[in-house]
Amino acid sequence: MKVLQALFFPPEQPGGVSSMVPYIQERFLKMGWDMELFYIPKRVRGKGSEDLEFATFDAGGFRGNPVVDKYLQTCRDYLWWTRLRVNKPYDLIHAHHPIPALVMKKLFPDTPVVMTIHSSYERELVLNGRIKPDGPEHRFLTSLYGELEAKVDRMLTVSHSFRDYLAPHVKNPDGITVIPNGFDEKRFRPVSHDNEIPQLITVCRLVPAKGLDILLKACALLKQRGHTFVLHIIGDGPIRKELETMAAELDLYDDTIFYGYMLHPEEFMPFFDIFVLPSRAEAFGSVFAEAALCWLALVGTNVGGIAEQIQDGVNGLLVPPDDPEALAGALEKVVSDPGYRYNLARAAWEKAKRDYSLQRVIAQLKEVYLGLTQTAGAASEEEGETT
Repeated sequence: MKVLQALFFPPEQPGGVSSMVPYIQERFLKMGWDMELFYIPKRVRGKGSEDLEFATFDAGGFRGNPVVDKYLQTCRDYLWWTRLRVNKPYDLIHAHHPIPALVMKKLFPDTPVVMTIHSSYERELVLNGRIKPDGPEHRFLTSLYGELEAKVDRMLTVSHSFRDYLAPHVKNPDGITVIPNGFDEKRFRPVSHDNEIPQLITVCRLVPAKGLDILLKACALLKQRGHTFVLHIIGDGPIRKELETMAAELDLYDDTIFYGYMLHPEEFMPFFDIFVLPSRAEAFGSVFAEAALCWLALVGTNVGGIAEQIQDGVNGLLVPPDDPEALAGALEKVVSDPGYRYNLARAAWEKAKRDYSLQRVIAQLKEVYLGLTQTAGAASEEEGETT
């Protein structure tokens, strides 16, 4: 079977998609499938002029808004690039972003298209202060979910909580299949170590949605209570300078290290003790599963897919979002008690090995792929008999 995995970002882009899809391809290739990756390079901008047509809403009413106009131009660019580069047929296309999904269905209407919705762009923009809830940009972006439902052959998402988020924007939320992310265990090698000073680590894009301002405030409280630690921040983004200034103002300059972007943080994480990320929203939160496979104690917020990965007090600790005091209290528990920290990390590792294996994802996707192609083949045969 020939399958195209249609991404938006290049595979080296940080995030859950990039940490999983290339490894999915590798596994399917070993099984004898013909699977390729496709994405639009960052250099391709402003090339396209052909518009996508939307069947379920009028996109024209949103034009003139910078966020919407940029999104629509990106649709044109992806359409232009796909026409230029995809010149052979596939049995199935699996898209991992709304733009590739809608473009592929336009260009290859007879090919089954699966769409995995990994995250909500509009929610990230709201949390990052770039758009307003229920404003025109928000309404445009949420309208895309109904458009996807109407056009693609199968919709998937990564957590039950995110399917609930999508429910108001589609007609049949029960028709969306939940397949949590999975990870190649061979990438993660826990390392036995004994750090005299607890080492905290977080890995994310440096944007307001990730709640790193709350993390720094919590760490300041932790330090005021007499606890020693080092906070390692891996990632880059538009608020890095703001966070560095904040760390200095909170007297955390000597306790915090900013590394910038790192392609394979999982090679670095096993040497630390505690993974913490107080996100304000997460569809899944792949980095928690990755940290668990590195045998780190987990501390996160009770939101979205994080809450589906962590059972509070069993395999990690959960706190409310935007609550520095609660986060400081959770960190105090794991910083001050190495035995408790070890037990949480072991339980997190066991759950991640059991529930977030790449092999489980491969089996679930194989079932989806075969089901869709068999249905498409039967429909094609039936059509041929009636003509």
